[in-house]
Amino acid sequence: MAATSFNEMNSADVVAERLTGRGADGPLPRFLVALVEGIHRAVRETRPTPGEWRRAIHFLTEVGHASDDKRQEWVLLSDLLGVTALVEEINSRRPKGATPNTVRGPFYRADAPALPLGASISLDGIGEALNVSGRITDLDGKPVPGATVETWQANAEGFYENQQPDRQPEFNLRGIFRTDGDGAFHYRTIRPAGYAVPGDGPVGRMLGAIGCPLRRPAHLHFIIKADGFETISTHLYDGDDPHLTEDAIFGVKPELIGEFRRAGKQKGWLLDFTFVMVRAKKERRAA
Repeated sequence: MAATSFNEMNSADVVAERLTGRGADGPLPRFLVALVEGIHRAVRETRPTPGEWRRAIHFLTEVGHASDDKRQEWVLLSDLLGVTALVEEINSRRPKGATPNTVRGPFYRADAPALPLGASISLDGIGEALNVSGRITDLDGKPVPGATVETWQANAEGFYENQQPDRQPEFNLRGIFRTDGDGAFHYRTIRPAGYAVPGDGPVGRMLGAIGCPLRRPAHLHFIIKADGFETISTHLYDGDDPHLTEDAIFGVKPELIGEFRRAGKQKGWLLDFTFVMVRAKKERRAA
């Protein structure tokens, strides 16, 4: 049987047939077929020259070269194109009143230190003091004791510790806490600044060249885990930041905007927030 002749109009179909023609099924083949259809459609619509397409391949190569164990340029690309936010939306639909997920971002580190409640995560003490307190509850308002609360943030200049390994102490503004018997936690830090996403790599240069907003409003990151509950991976945003409406990674939601309150001129700022967890899907079905 003769193979189908490849041409401009049937190109995606021919490739899809090859990807699935031997009976391949499952999430990966289906994803590859959808990806091929999207890429081929974009090529037909934009009609790049071979030189322009080689430059696109060169850009992707640069993204790979800019990624390492402390900087993930591929994550940044996914974030700035809204893909990470879309994946979160699809996979973390929650009942009304539950804390929504947002994207983790490219500066997360999995090796942050565990600290006692009340400790400071600001190892250099540079910035306006901020006291963070909060509670973890379920949808019924009952406390979730023993939950782990992992947090990380940028400094007062808008830089994460792993962006400035020669200027900030190791693990600066990172820590893991555990809620007490009332589901409460508290720690000390400094008020973070908003920032422009990294513009020194291929992703920032490309999107900056076309005038895409690359600002992130000031925020703190959190990952909250507890047995029997869905993990929360989210942000808290500074309600006074002027860039809330143009977050570069599409993470701002009304229920994630916090109020930074003055604690007195000498005492800095206060932030208090309640995170609401939902039961893991198996437990919700059994309930």
